[in-house]
Amino acid sequence: MINYLTNSKVLVTGGAGFIGSNLCESLLQHGNHVVCLDNFATGHFHNIQPFMQQPNFELVVGDIRNLADCRKAAEGVSVVFHQAALGSVPRSINDPITSNEVNISGFLNMLVASRDAGVGRFVYAASSSTYGDSATLPKIEDVIGKPLSPYAVTKYVNELYAHVFALNYGISAIGLRYFNVFGRRQDPHGAYAAVIPLFVKKLMEYQSPVINGDGTNSRDFTYIDNVLQMNHLAATTTNPAAINTVFNTAVGERNNLVQLTTLLKDYLSAFDPRIAQVEILHGPNRPGDIPHSHASVDKARQLMGYQPTHTLQQGLKEAVAWYWENLR
Repeated sequence: MINYLTNSKVLVTGGAGFIGSNLCESLLQHGNHVVCLDNFATGHFHNIQPFMQQPNFELVVGDIRNLADCRKAAEGVSVVFHQAALGSVPRSINDPITSNEVNISGFLNMLVASRDAGVGRFVYAASSSTYGDSATLPKIEDVIGKPLSPYAVTKYVNELYAHVFALNYGISAIGLRYFNVFGRRQDPHGAYAAVIPLFVKKLMEYQSPVINGDGTNSRDFTYIDNVLQMNHLAATTTNPAAINTVFNTAVGERNNLVQLTTLLKDYLSAFDPRIAQVEILHGPNRPGDIPHSHASVDKARQLMGYQPTHTLQQGLKEAVAWYWENLR
């Protein structure tokens, strides 16, 4: 049974983004007062527009790089869900300075604002990129390698800052290392679109998706509902062993990119049989990519009672149906 956070005033940074807007929706459904902080650099107003008329939803337009904005948003809040970041390994390689400013300086601002506002729990989006060049499979939280991209550096530094703030200021922080999250509202547009929405969009337009490499690179693709569960669990856990640590947020299985595109074509073909004939192409490997990613979720199961509800196949069926309704 999931312990949902209820009847609390909470802050979701990056609340207009893919994960953030789904989190806002879930928190509202469970009777919370939700403050959303976003500068709309990568988030979209249409993601939160359905919430704007709800009395328990409040939008603060601001930037986590501005401490005053962070302080304003954190006022009177009991739980912070820090989702705001500049994602994408290629983006960080192309522009490491901005990634650093948002992901590290912005993170530090939110920690300071949360400390000064007396926030009870700080739940933050960590990343599987932190495992870097570690060849260990499945990935377990205490065994990491060296980072392979500026993005990975920023997300690891977040974990270090959270640890230091727990030691020095008593902040109660939990990091969630997200593994290739996908699902409704994930943006298929732009240069840094994630693989699943990008491939769905291309297939729906009868264009050939391009797999980076030979397609054997594997990922622990994680449906958004599993991520929402982990955020609720992290916000409500009273287990001392679960606090001031990090958890893999995944399914605990892995699929390669050839398997992924096969499933996408299969599920989309149920809506349009012509999609089955679209050819899949291959290109060069991307710099900074981890070859294989597969999480152990034993720690989350044991310390917080996590039970993933969606496998890749179950999540893809729901995601494809959502895209079919919303992309055409």
